[in-house]
Amino acid sequence: MHKVNLIPFLILFILVGCKDQKEKEISKIKLQYDFIAFHRAFYSADKTGLISLKKSYPYLFPSDVSNNEWLAKIEDSNEKILFKITDSVFKNLSNIEHHTYKLYQHIKYYKPSFTPPKTLLLINGLDYENAVIYADSLAFISLDLYLGANSDVYADFPEYLSSNFTENNITVDLAKEIIQREFPIYRDRSLLGSMLYYGKKLYITEQLIPKVKENILLGFSKSKLQWSRENETQIWMYFMRNELLFSTDPSLNKRFIDIAPFSKFYLDSDRESPGSIGSYIGLQIIRSYMEYNDVSLDKMIATDTDEIFKNSRYKPSK
Repeated sequence: MHKVNLIPFLILFILVGCKDQKEKEISKIKLQYDFIAFHRAFYSADKTGLISLKKSYPYLFPSDVSNNEWLAKIEDSNEKILFKITDSVFKNLSNIEHHTYKLYQHIKYYKPSFTPPKTLLLINGLDYENAVIYADSLAFISLDLYLGANSDVYADFPEYLSSNFTENNITVDLAKEIIQREFPIYRDRSLLGSMLYYGKKLYITEQLIPKVKENILLGFSKSKLQWSRENETQIWMYFMRNELLFSTDPSLNKRFIDIAPFSKFYLDSDRESPGSIGSYIGLQIIRSYMEYNDVSLDKMIATDTDEIFKNSRYKPSK
């Protein structure tokens, strides 16, 4: 008679049950914080309304900018167009508010001392380097950076950037900014250290947004994520064969870590790769480490590069 090994199925059943129980606990966490559509209040303000806004939100109005300059900004034709487009895309803000609340619940679960920040929605002149800002008690989300990858507004942006300007990226970007402050991670100077730094950050983001799609998490297109999966073994062998993992050459971060249209192996296939492929490999190593080691999230964050590398048992599938 053919014997069926039930142990793997039992382990999977236990893991799924534990995950479901954890999510039930998280869903019961009650939070209070302000969620403010500041962009609507600002672009509908007259002189009196502007004075009121400045009193309510002084941190958004530098003292060296006059009221006349703010009113000119409100009346500027390009500003009006950008506001109109943004407001038409985000007519209903309940979806953003819901996902923000769920994110804050998860952060509170893993870090009980966390206090949800007052969260303000802005239009920030397409400043993609500051799409989300988190400053302890305040969080700012620039809605004009999430209008959809194919929005005409982004016609002058390179595709590797604009492909992530979608509503689905808002919560991920917010999570990553909060992680930067609330879950500080040490980063050593080696390429592997950088890979694991971003791998840890991505893994934490997965825990805070359990249903996030992997391409959104990584900021890859679906085709470039598929390329990464199909070539994972070759990528790892390239790093090993060229003895790059423990190198502290700063140029390696530019080639494999920094946001870019593609990674630089100096091969004909480079353009098929995503930028920051090192972050993808780092995430796979951290996932493997967490699978084979019974440690808390805090313990994983505090574990150094060498120990994670040694105990991860990471081996990409052929």
